[in-house]
This record gives sequence, structure tokens and C-alpha cells, in this order.
Amino acid sequence: MNLFDFAMKMELDGKAYYEKLAAETPLSGLKTIFTRLAADEQKHYDAVQAIKAGAAGAMADTTVLEEAKNLFESLMGDKTIVGGLRKDLDGYRHAMKIEADSVRLYEDMAKKENDPETAQLILKIANEEKKHYNIMENLYDFVLAPQNFLAWGEFSNLREL
Repeated sequence: MNLFDFAMKMELDGKAYYEKLAAETPLSGLKTIFTRLAADEQKHYDAVQAIKAGAAGAMADTTVLEEAKNLFESLMGDKTIVGGLRKDLDGYRHAMKIEADSVRLYEDMAKKENDPETAQLILKIANEEKKHYNIMENLYDFVLAPQNFLAWGEFSNLREL
């Protein structure tokens, strides 16, 4: 399997995973974010397929990061949501791994690409994958925030007295 085939498979796997997360979440805002992430993965698949076929590729910028920011702002006001999201922690971690692997793959592909325009498009895909990673990392951190209260660490040495 060559790098393009591998990248296309990763994009389809990522799309399927985000569609699964969208189907499983009860929150309409998260469902929208996961659906948009899945659509971005399809867009990346199409771009890689065009590059592989030798066509001049182009790709519209993603807006999912801005939408996710709005979602996180609304979630901050409702702490009751966190309990329902906590069961998905492994899923968020897995999505972060998928996105990190994608970034590395695309950065390596861009380094090996001889055509500067194609290399730029591949780097654009890598940058979008970084945005996807940031979204999943923020979601993961949001869910864990109650467990990572800073003051707990400040008083962790009280037993030593």
C-alpha cells in the first residue's frame, strides 16, 4: 500500500469514527461538531484522491474550529453535561491519536513531494488535522477539568506534616 492509499484509508477510518461518535452522543452541539469533523475527513479523502490521480487539488478551509469554540463556551455554563461525556474519554483519546498520526503522515508526505503546490495542499490537510486534534484535546480536557482542580495539588502534601 502506498502513502496515498494509506492516507485515504486513514481519512475514511476517521470519518467513520466521527460518525460513530456523532451517533452516540445525546448532545446536539457535539453531534454537529462530530458530523462536521466527519465531513472534513471526507474532504481530506477527496483531496488526497485528487493528488493521487495527478489532478490539481484544491480544498476549502474548515470552519469546524470556530464552531467548536462556540460549543465549548455554551458547555462551560452547564456542568451537568460533564458526567454524560465522561464515558467517552477513551473515544476522545483514540480520536486524538488518529489525528496526531494523520498530522505526522501528511507532514512526511509533504517533505517527499516534489511539486510545491501539491506539498502546500498536503500541509493544508495537516494543519486541518491539527485543528481536529485541538478540538478533541479541548473536549477531553473539558471533561477531565473537575478531576484536575489545581488546589488539590497544592494540598497533596498535607499528610507529610
